[in-house]
Amino acid sequence: MEDLRRLREALVSNDISQLTIPTPDDWHVHFRDGEMLGTVVPYTATRFGRAIVMPNLVPPITSVKEAVAYRQRIRATVPAGSDFEPLMTCYMTEHLNPDELSAGFREGVFAAVKLYPRNATTNAGSGVNDMRRLHATLERMQRDGMPLLIHGEATDPEVDVYDREAVFIDRTLRRLVCDFPALKIVFEHVTACEAVDFVVDRHAAAPGTIGATITVHHLMINRTDMFRGGIRPHLYCLPIAKRERHRQALRQAATSGEGPFFLGTDSAPHTLEAKQSACGCAGIFSAPMALELYAQVFEEMGALGRLAAFACTNGPAFYGLPVHAGHITLERHTQTIPTTIGSRDSPVAVFCGGMTTPWRVARRSESGTG
Repeated sequence: MEDLRRLREALVSNDISQLTIPTPDDWHVHFRDGEMLGTVVPYTATRFGRAIVMPNLVPPITSVKEAVAYRQRIRATVPAGSDFEPLMTCYMTEHLNPDELSAGFREGVFAAVKLYPRNATTNAGSGVNDMRRLHATLERMQRDGMPLLIHGEATDPEVDVYDREAVFIDRTLRRLVCDFPALKIVFEHVTACEAVDFVVDRHAAAPGTIGATITVHHLMINRTDMFRGGIRPHLYCLPIAKRERHRQALRQAATSGEGPFFLGTDSAPHTLEAKQSACGCAGIFSAPMALELYAQVFEEMGALGRLAAFACTNGPAFYGLPVHAGHITLERHTQTIPTTIGSRDSPVAVFCGGMTTPWRVARRSESGTG
């Protein structure tokens, strides 16, 4: 305990030039498909050992066959020598076959199911409109121990966009955990104080049944930043960034080291054309520097000693997976974040592009070697 205390004091006082942690995982990422897939996957595969891959393609991934084919396309873009493993998810619809879902989970194809309220975000048009139609599917998932990943926003047009997460908790999520008390749920990309409080309370009441991912962009920006000096379309995401008090609640939760909170970038690439349009797409692409920016946030909060819990151990514990044997080393070295990646014809803006971060990835050992 004394050694750990001294390490944390050194981290807080910046007396350390390198930080080595187990290989982290990204428990929420969007890879898209086609040309975009090949462009973005390497950024995640070089920093993370596993990633929960979102299924909201067009058409969405709703069968074992589709998930296997998508996983093969992802693996084909992983850089040589990387042991990165994509974990596939099934897109929840009101007509999903519970037998298909259960079989995919038993066979190791599906790691979880993703629930989008209909039209809540990008490619959510096939999402759920009536939760009552999911009863049989959720019962099977509860029995199998299969996690349900939830985009937690109410989509009633009368609900203010900044209140959608809090309203979803009151209207839907509280009822869901009562009806299915043993169902494993991940509250994705939480953004509000109400969500943090819900997760903390639920974890205390039923440990192991609730988890929450937190993005690096929600740790770094609030809603004012989207309008600072003019409209900033590349900071527009869903759930939308909230007031500063919500951002501070997220920072406290993420850097606490507490078990239900773990890393999920929600890195979501769109071309500049799609973002900078009359009806710009929601999504922030952070993958190229996500790990370095998380380290920056944890350092700002005096919590570098708890980065490993958030990035490397809490997520595997929730999903029942081992912590990676390999490691990744961050070193203190200021670097400028690229403004865009991809081709000249289809560039993608990078979160915090043009800014500097005090950390960079120095090296990564695969499977504990190297």
